[in-house]
Amino acid sequence: MSKFTLLVVEDDTSVRNLITTTLKANDYRFITASTGEQAVMETASHNPDIVLLDLGLPDIDGIEVIRRIRGWSNVPIIVISARSEDSDKIDALDAGADDYLTKPFSVDELLARLRVTQRRLALMLSSNPQQAIFVNGKLRIDFASGCAYLGDEELHLTPIEYKLLCLLARNIGKVLTHKFITQSIWGSSWENDVVSLRVFMATLRKKLESAPGSPQYIQTHIGIGYRMLRIE
Repeated sequence: MSKFTLLVVEDDTSVRNLITTTLKANDYRFITASTGEQAVMETASHNPDIVLLDLGLPDIDGIEVIRRIRGWSNVPIIVISARSEDSDKIDALDAGADDYLTKPFSVDELLARLRVTQRRLALMLSSNPQQAIFVNGKLRIDFASGCAYLGDEELHLTPIEYKLLCLLARNIGKVLTHKFITQSIWGSSWENDVVSLRVFMATLRKKLESAPGSPQYIQTHIGIGYRMLRIE
């Protein structure tokens, strides 16, 4: 049985039942909440491993729930919402959500998102705080020396490309918005310069994925941002 406990925050009974039935069939433990206030309380009381959060709650908006939880917890939050506009996704991710699933969704997609989040959690829990080496497939980053390698070959990265690579690696599996990336790399004055970010990201990807058949390390979320994928 899965050792992970999930908090399902959903006020629509039929959707909540679909999610909890899926979780039960796949040996996940779960607790539920139907309002934003209850979600915050249950998160504080039970310390779940992952939160599945609807945005359209009857008392407070889901974005506010994310902000409140992020005030004291880094628990992974996967938004499950009927809001499909890029602006809604960006608002949720900027508030601190880790992923965004749009309704209607397939059970297989939900389970896939959970597996990605579990792998990220397992990596975080098993990592030694003093560890200075990141490994993902053939990619290896030596944070102490400031060098990155693909297989046995050193990647010749510019300082900006290296910063981007490290930021994505330290948040592997998480969607990072354009705003988050530009603020982290260059500061707030660059937060709207998506064009420059795309240029730097394109050059980084060419160096990472230049070989035929090379795995895709960086996934683009059009209009939103980027995510580093875990390579098995």
